[in-house]
Amino acid sequence: MKNAVLITIGDEILSGNTLDSNSNYIAAQLKDIGITVKQIFTISDEIETIKNTLTSAFEIGDLVITTGGLGPTRDDKTKKALAEFFNDEIALDEATFAHLKAYMEKRGRIEILERNREQAFVPTKSTVFQNHYGTAPCMMMKYENKLSFSLPGVPYEVKPLIKDQIIPYLQEQFKLEFIQSRIVSVVGIPESILADKIENWELSLPENMQLSYLPIGNRVKLRITANGINEQVLNIQLEDEIQKLFPIIGENIIATYQDKIEVILGEILSEKKLTISTAESCTGGELAKMLTSNPGSSQYFYGGIVAYATEKKTKILNVSEGTIERFTVVSEEVAREMAEGCQNLFSTDISISSTGVAGPGKGEDGKDVGTVYYTIRVNNHSQTFKLFLPHLERQDFIYFVSQKILQDLVGILIEK
Repeated sequence: MKNAVLITIGDEILSGNTLDSNSNYIAAQLKDIGITVKQIFTISDEIETIKNTLTSAFEIGDLVITTGGLGPTRDDKTKKALAEFFNDEIALDEATFAHLKAYMEKRGRIEILERNREQAFVPTKSTVFQNHYGTAPCMMMKYENKLSFSLPGVPYEVKPLIKDQIIPYLQEQFKLEFIQSRIVSVVGIPESILADKIENWELSLPENMQLSYLPIGNRVKLRITANGINEQVLNIQLEDEIQKLFPIIGENIIATYQDKIEVILGEILSEKKLTISTAESCTGGELAKMLTSNPGSSQYFYGGIVAYATEKKTKILNVSEGTIERFTVVSEEVAREMAEGCQNLFSTDISISSTGVAGPGKGEDGKDVGTVYYTIRVNNHSQTFKLFLPHLERQDFIYFVSQKILQDLVGILIEK
């Protein structure tokens, strides 16, 4: 078993109202045990659509996993589609009903047991994996020498079913190759030029390795993936190939293990025993959110201020009213004073600040949408930068700017 296909069922995904986080999670979990996702389908909850998609999926993969479309009502189209596709019928599964009853009793909801009784009706040919975090079970069915798993769509139900039950089952039943990946984070070089510089290295990679380019902000993540039967050998191979990159682009590499820039920065701050604080306006707390997403971040992150209103920049961060009047609130000078005020407020080694216009309208001082100034202050030394990103929508602007600020701070700390 090497290839998988994922099927997401539900109009809420197709409408754009709900993000399909399940496929991302499942694909990552399968990758770790040597199963590659070849295709992801997102479809409506219609019987013929589900059946046709299952046909296509089994032509592509050895394993098919569906999420969504399972409900407590008699008109559950997903179960009907499964029964028709596998030439089966739906009946009450006593073990599943007993589990459902225990689940309801534990939560003091026994009065709604009968309304959820239909959840215990499953295709008779299926093997049931009980859901310990919801009412809809996971159903496994065999198609020739291939497998399908049908899961509910709620992410907090999907994750434990995949991690605690389905992944161990697949590992036990099949002899699977290992898949190992490493991320090399590269900055200060456009993707096209980077590709030219490492072309010979890429072409000489062993046959069991693949390279992917993953731009994020203005950083490029090189993901090197290797597959084989010996995990230790794969890790040695990956390290050997990464070391070959240093003579070519060593000055542009900021990390070779961690993926997220906030994790890379967190490791540097911990290693150097440095503390940091944030003073944000246009990034709206995204910098603080990224920094605190790391376990153990309380060791180096002391706090942050979202001084969105101009008066809060003066009252909390001691930005001079004269500076604002002379240079406007979106300016190099204000960014610099925000960082200095933040550093004094929290008594940290490092402070970072942002002020700009995320849009969609111009700023109160008339600055164009996409204008941003940010300051990185390390001890008594400040560096202020300007970006102009008029093409980015508001959320993309906030994300890009926050990524760029942390990335620049990593570069500064590495040079020290």
